[in-house]
Amino acid sequence: MSRATASRVLNSSPRVSPEAHEAVTAAALKLGYQPNQAARTLVTRRTGAIAMLVSEPQAKVFNDPHFGALVRAAASELANFDTQLVLMLGLGEGAHGRAERFLRGGHVDGALLFSPHRDDPLPSTVRKLHLPCVFGGRPWGSLRGLHTVDNDNEGGGYLATEHLLSLGRRTIVSVTGPHDELSARDRLAGWTRATGSGPEELARLTESGEYTREGGYRAMNMLLHRVPKLDGVFAANDLMAVGCLKALREAGRRVPEDVAVVGFDDNPMVAPHTDPPLTTVRQDLGDQVRKMIANLTVLIDGGSVRKREVLPVQLARRESA
Repeated sequence: MSRATASRVLNSSPRVSPEAHEAVTAAALKLGYQPNQAARTLVTRRTGAIAMLVSEPQAKVFNDPHFGALVRAAASELANFDTQLVLMLGLGEGAHGRAERFLRGGHVDGALLFSPHRDDPLPSTVRKLHLPCVFGGRPWGSLRGLHTVDNDNEGGGYLATEHLLSLGRRTIVSVTGPHDELSARDRLAGWTRATGSGPEELARLTESGEYTREGGYRAMNMLLHRVPKLDGVFAANDLMAVGCLKALREAGRRVPEDVAVVGFDDNPMVAPHTDPPLTTVRQDLGDQVRKMIANLTVLIDGGSVRKREVLPVQLARRESA
């Protein structure tokens, strides 16, 4: 049969007869034939690959379950499109330059980007690339020309704090994330709005835990020393909440009888397994990644999507508050 017929079969075209499809498939199987992706790319201008670039150190990406959930969700969703995920970590000496060269080099059809830190040059670099890109979360600086899918971090901080207030808690402290991440600032803004705190209360009732378990433990001990009558804690992620629970237990404070604790993330590897199980703000990372990939697919095909997407969050109630 003709090359065109064989090509249509190998490219899953419906415009072939069942007999032709069976004959070509059998011949390909017998020969062990695999299409040459490089040759296909020259014709289709598509690589069949999407980059996922996370501007965090390797240790944080592989130790923090938040990033593990993002990677799993991206790999699972892209598999539905028969697309390969290329994971890139963007911090460290020379990492930004390597990432920029890779993204410029035509190795991928588009990129999913997570760039939370203030001094990350990635957002300004992306504006110069002729490559469809979607950011997870809101990067620093101007958003001109960028596409983002974020969760309602400020709304989540407000929701968590309002829940503590509804339980009758009156001295509510917050263990915050890093000051150079907008998600942490937004969650703190939600706490500030709910408590009505001014600059004085902000300085006294909050402490940064850097989004780590150890940081949460350290921050909680500092707050217990500074605010001994505290009766509610909003921790801006679940890992810090774990550290807070440990510090409260060591200080002889019962949760939730003496101190109620609310986290943020509802990570299934963390929140249901704390002692007591953690009440937390649920952001659906799977939904966020699916929306990012859906938008990116449209951009790759030359279409247009909304520049800014903010997904809702909700409270997952358990025994800690």
